[in-house]
Amino acid sequence: MVQIGIVGASGYSGAELLRLLSMRADVSISRVVAGASAGKRVDEVYPAFSRLSDHSFEAFDPEQLEGLDVVFVALPSGEGMRVVPQLMDRVDRIIDLGGDFRLADVGLYEKFYGHKHVATELLGKAVYGLSELNKVQIASACLVANPGCYPTSALLPLLPVLKAGIVSTRGIVINSLSGISGAGRSASVEMSFAEVNENIRAYKVGNHQHIPEIQSVLEQATGEKIGLSFVPHLVPLTRGIYTTIHAELATSCSAEDILSVYSDFYADAPFVRLRQGIPQIKDVTYSNFCDIGFAVEPRTNQLIVMSTIDNLVKGAAGQAIQNMNIMLGLPEETGLLGKELQHV
Repeated sequence: MVQIGIVGASGYSGAELLRLLSMRADVSISRVVAGASAGKRVDEVYPAFSRLSDHSFEAFDPEQLEGLDVVFVALPSGEGMRVVPQLMDRVDRIIDLGGDFRLADVGLYEKFYGHKHVATELLGKAVYGLSELNKVQIASACLVANPGCYPTSALLPLLPVLKAGIVSTRGIVINSLSGISGAGRSASVEMSFAEVNENIRAYKVGNHQHIPEIQSVLEQATGEKIGLSFVPHLVPLTRGIYTTIHAELATSCSAEDILSVYSDFYADAPFVRLRQGIPQIKDVTYSNFCDIGFAVEPRTNQLIVMSTIDNLVKGAAGQAIQNMNIMLGLPEETGLLGKELQHV
């Protein structure tokens, strides 16, 4: 039985971890930590867990997590780097769902996240947890930095065609639309129903914290400088991300050639589905799948690629569990196929 702890269990990603892990017979959720909700039962904060969980949230105490097989840290960026160092010598494996260990360059982190990094000694030890790219490294990792939701939706469609030289490394345009759960559970006027309903707006244009993550992963994977722009948009959905990418074709190739590149790249990737048509969010909701579709536009010599994910599953908790499975030597699909489509 795998002994699990979740730090930050009362947030949306933490609750999604609870939902998915509660369905597994091979996992025991030993500790659920949530400072602001300490002392409350899980089903008091999330009534959907009534009769599904008898846990109560507790305050963070690293000694209480000692000896666990896996601890998920589902805290906002800036908080994880204060918690993870206290766990490194106490637990076998840590998966951080925040952004504190995704960037090896501390200067980029401090520029885009807006605060000082206080655990720089761990940046070189963290493995970037894009399962389809770094499976071998993840398998032996002690600390995994779970990718951001937007980067997941952009990297999975871009990596195969960039590595194959099909598209230019310059002038890549990424537009992503996200449901409001990506902003977290904290209340704010901008996320209120009256502001979000029947409305769409871009935000953090040119300075979103996921820009250096997308760029650095692509540059490391291809060995080339990548020129891209990324514009996120908030749409009136609870969950889901829809990403559309425009990239100039660097070589003459048919749609069949491009499909072959994608098929070969993701031959052993159980959660990437290639669509002949246009993907849509409702086909991936509550699942760990990333659906990818594309079109060749000869008029502009562009490849247009579309991807969809559930930002709380493949963009957060589901990918974290996929990484846990790899770290434990289990099939990646364990606990992530079938039942997870049922909303508790």
